[in-house]
Amino acid sequence: MFDLIVKGGTLPDGTVADIGITGDRITAIGRLEGAKAGQVIDATSDLVSPPFVDPHFHLDATLSYGLPRINASGTLLEGIGLWGELKQIVTQEEMVARALNYCDWAASMGLLAIRSHVDTCDDSLKGVAAMLEVRDKVKGYIDLQLVAFPQDGFYRDPTARANTVRALDMGVDVVGGIPHFERTMADGAASVRELCEIAAERGLRVDMHCDESDDPLSRHIETLAYEAQRLGLQGRVAGSHLTSMHSMDNYYVSKLLPLMAEAGVAAIPNPLINIMLQGRHDTFPKRRGLTRVKEMQAQGITVGWGQDCVRDPWYSLGTADMLDVAFMGLHVAQMSSPDEMRRCFDMVTVENARILGLEGYGLHVGAVASLVVLDAGDPIEAVRLRAARLAVVSKGRVIARTPRGDAMLEISGRPGSVRRRHPVA
Repeated sequence: MFDLIVKGGTLPDGTVADIGITGDRITAIGRLEGAKAGQVIDATSDLVSPPFVDPHFHLDATLSYGLPRINASGTLLEGIGLWGELKQIVTQEEMVARALNYCDWAASMGLLAIRSHVDTCDDSLKGVAAMLEVRDKVKGYIDLQLVAFPQDGFYRDPTARANTVRALDMGVDVVGGIPHFERTMADGAASVRELCEIAAERGLRVDMHCDESDDPLSRHIETLAYEAQRLGLQGRVAGSHLTSMHSMDNYYVSKLLPLMAEAGVAAIPNPLINIMLQGRHDTFPKRRGLTRVKEMQAQGITVGWGQDCVRDPWYSLGTADMLDVAFMGLHVAQMSSPDEMRRCFDMVTVENARILGLEGYGLHVGAVASLVVLDAGDPIEAVRLRAARLAVVSKGRVIARTPRGDAMLEISGRPGSVRRRHPVA
């Protein structure tokens, strides 16, 4: 007797199987004909996927668009300035409420694991306290990792170092940084070194905003790779954004990528946000600021797509849909072959889970019973349609349902409804 059976679904690898769930674990995968369950989800012809994972977000700022005003220039720097004003007047209660609202969106979209950076350049650390409260409130259905993020610069802000350490002492999970925002390249490199040493001493992971710039000489990712290897942090370090690599000299990149691979440093590009923010000083040709995704993957570097922002000082759109992120990334990175399109789906599921170090993730016996039933036949179709989440299961419990995305037609001689699903050639 199972608590829940997801029946007849197509797994991302094309296998058709039933999934039996007992408690919060997957306890059987295969043909479960005749098996009884307290609840059955019919997933015949639908894609059943492990949950979506976002490795890069800012939950403390989300859903604050227009406060205290709109980002008129659309630049990263104006967004940072606006957030600096907002965090002086926002209350802890407001941050909790907005973050919980976003987590409702995420749950409805099958986004069940999020790594969120939280600003530590604030003596009150109300953002840290707020996000720790949110982490506790959503732990039954969303795995939330928090990154201690000195938004105004680990050295540039006079209180950032002490407050970042305080945040880690309060229970924040990951060490962050923003070396390209320090006053000098030297300070940036020194901040990478010290922050990685703090992580190594505490046994924590590292996730740095790194080289989020159009400047081809912003090369802190090289230092991050060096420190990861020096301190034995291989497999526990990620560089987020890496947009300067878009503009770097090709010879230098040919040296850099093997160093990243050797150091086990992952990369987290954020396609929706970076193509909006980068290249603002260009006329034409206008750079789009996406890092070298396919080239890194060819070197064996783990690369995952991140959402970054939704309705905040940096980005006015977004719906907590990681398939939106994959769809945009597919286009901007020109990942158009069938294998590349499938990889884009993996980059918002299994690759991101690897970056976060999630335990028990996936569709196998013994895994945590978290999954999504999608109105699509395969991963490529899921990305193409940004498919409806017919059912979301978190830790053995159905937490969300969405109707199919069929449209009704009133056209003489044509069917009464249309479904935009279409088999892959």
